[in-house]
Amino acid sequence: MEQLVGGLATSVLALFCFLAVVITALLSVVGVGIVLAPYVVKLVHLVADRERARLSESGPELISPGPGPPQLWDALRHRETQHELFWVAVHAFSGFVLGLTGLILVLSSVRDGTFPLWWHLLPEGGAAPTLDLWTVRDFPGALAVGLLGVGWLFVAVGVLPAMARLQGFPGRSLLRPGPDTDLALRIAHLSAARAAALDAHSTELRRIERALHDGAQNRLVAVNVLVGAARRAVSRGSDDADEFLGRAQDAAETALAELRLVVRSILPPVLADRSLSDALDALAATSPVPCRIEADLPGRYAASVEATVYFIVAEALTNIAKHSRATRAEIELRREEDLLWLRITDDGRGGAAEGPGSGVGGIRARVEAHDGTFALASPAGGPTVLTVRVPCGL
Repeated sequence: MEQLVGGLATSVLALFCFLAVVITALLSVVGVGIVLAPYVVKLVHLVADRERARLSESGPELISPGPGPPQLWDALRHRETQHELFWVAVHAFSGFVLGLTGLILVLSSVRDGTFPLWWHLLPEGGAAPTLDLWTVRDFPGALAVGLLGVGWLFVAVGVLPAMARLQGFPGRSLLRPGPDTDLALRIAHLSAARAAALDAHSTELRRIERALHDGAQNRLVAVNVLVGAARRAVSRGSDDADEFLGRAQDAAETALAELRLVVRSILPPVLADRSLSDALDALAATSPVPCRIEADLPGRYAASVEATVYFIVAEALTNIAKHSRATRAEIELRREEDLLWLRITDDGRGGAAEGPGSGVGGIRARVEAHDGTFALASPAGGPTVLTVRVPCGL
């Protein structure tokens, strides 16, 4: 239903664009439309990009080919512009009809399903089901309307997914970039992904270096100093040697614990011993915020991909616990063709933003390093929804 309503919204925009195109074409006869035409073409491109973004949320990503040629006649001969104009004409009517039909179907099921609860509040002779098939005069008639509402609900559950696919078909067919554009965009996208991967690798190396330098190395230096002090105490026959050795042992144990943490941050052992779903269950169990996980993952995936998903969830849960004031979080993970689809939702105060050095920025870097996609929606007041798609790596 959400997809149909979103398609209904873009169909209204497409309808305005279609009217603008028709009016501009008529005004071109007297010369005025030629001045307006470049702006109308830009408007069509903006609405088409909005549809691309909507369809990318529920399926394979549709990459925008970018603005067309600046000159009007070149733009009209441009393949992508022609497809966008054709899409506007089709979606303005088919998308509107399908979206409105789906909305009416849902509202009818709600209205008729609850009809027995309030039908007696209507004036006499004015109580009837949505389609006005008969006049309700008693409770058995109202109950029959309620059963009709249940029927509408079953029909809605059965046909709405197909209607959503049908509504999105023109966009998926017409708004794809051409082969040449797609190749150029793919090269640029892979170049950006390679740069992100190198940046993420450098950041990870610096993190490990800091962890070793500031933690384990300092502990080992302390062990060395304490052992030296213990040897000098033994040579002097002092009773302090045992104390120095005890402190050295404590420092060595602390260094070992910090080394284990560094090793686990590189590749958590739980991923090697158990599945990704089990590893995420372990993360959720230790989260300060109550967390529900719904994971449907057949088989195993590349170790780097599983580690990336694991660290994304770990970073997100840490951010939720620190900043969101949320009372619960939900994690959904499943496979969509050759992608792992991950969505993390919390009911916190919202307002999460991506900034330099932020946890959200680190998540984006990890995702883009794997040529994945990242989306964050966090309006003020919440909820915050983080959506990630990562290639499976198979």
